[in-house]
Amino acid sequence: MVFAGVLVTGAATGSFPEPEAAAPVASARKAAPAPKGAATGHEDVQRAAAEAMADGKSPMEAAERAVSRSGDRWGAVYSEGEYQEFQEALDGRYTGVGLWARRERDGRIEVTKVQPGSPAAAAGIRTGDRLRSVDGERVDGRPVTDVVSLLRGDADDASAGTAVTLGLQRGTRAWTETLHRASLSTDSVTVHRLPGGVTVIRIAAFTKGSGAAVRAALRQAPADAGVVLDLRGNSGGLVTEAVDTASAFLDGGLVATYDVDGAQRALHADPGGDTTRPLVTLVDGGTMSAAEMLTGALQDRGRAVVIGSRTFGKGSIQMPTTLPDGSVAELTVGHYRTPSGHAVDGRGITPDLDAGPEALTRAETVLAGLGDAS
Repeated sequence: MVFAGVLVTGAATGSFPEPEAAAPVASARKAAPAPKGAATGHEDVQRAAAEAMADGKSPMEAAERAVSRSGDRWGAVYSEGEYQEFQEALDGRYTGVGLWARRERDGRIEVTKVQPGSPAAAAGIRTGDRLRSVDGERVDGRPVTDVVSLLRGDADDASAGTAVTLGLQRGTRAWTETLHRASLSTDSVTVHRLPGGVTVIRIAAFTKGSGAAVRAALRQAPADAGVVLDLRGNSGGLVTEAVDTASAFLDGGLVATYDVDGAQRALHADPGGDTTRPLVTLVDGGTMSAAEMLTGALQDRGRAVVIGSRTFGKGSIQMPTTLPDGSVAELTVGHYRTPSGHAVDGRGITPDLDAGPEALTRAETVLAGLGDAS
């Protein structure tokens, strides 16, 4: 199962598989059929697509209309190529300009991250800039999937080196930038050490291998120093990787519960994680989906002190289904909760300590206190 992220040209959907299902691997993932009893929205979308196919019309366009009528905020329809690109992004590689963005409640598209070394970074685009148009087409109010399609280009114009012109705004300044797409890789986990010995592990998104990278960072961290797990701006990714990350800090036990059309399921950490090292987790309004699930597990189980600002509040679950033309529709079928039963969707997670730009400094202070207490 999948719950959508909001990464534009960078990552894609997050994956929330059934316990018995394998996590998506590389770019060959196929959308799983909706289970018996899944939300009737899937049936409506599949019916609309099948009728369109029989009439010689576009199943994908019919599915998009059906999803739009459903009122599902996180519902989306992807072409077969788009869905494959999204899976490649979750595998840590993509072709694009290096922008992450989300649609605000007023319909505007805002840049939430710029990948270092990318065409967008070279052009001076910054977090917080507004994306107004792509190749002359306005993007206000459009689904993020549409914006992704425009940024990537069509099948004949989506390779590295092709040009795309963006309309941007920063404050009162409006301008255009012509960028050239590039083959980019995502280093979703980066590690650095502060002067006092604290190890900072930043996870930009839960792509394939993120959990293993966190475990490796822990093995190399000084035994007598704390760890900061920085999830600010992390808008989700593979839930299996988020659970693997939780396993690095927990000795088994519950990570989250979730429902699919009323049927309850649970995700558990593997035993054997580091349960003694002082840990602080940093979050903000850009912390979403799988990152919120991980934060909730560490907070509820008393494993980490959470510092920052309230998280985004994206705790709904989407399930994909393949349509007759190979496109993929995703509709919301349920929601997840933290170990204590906290519902995240629309509410987010409240940190233990509020902090803004000084969050990392405050984390060092907290870790020093936790170290003394131990």
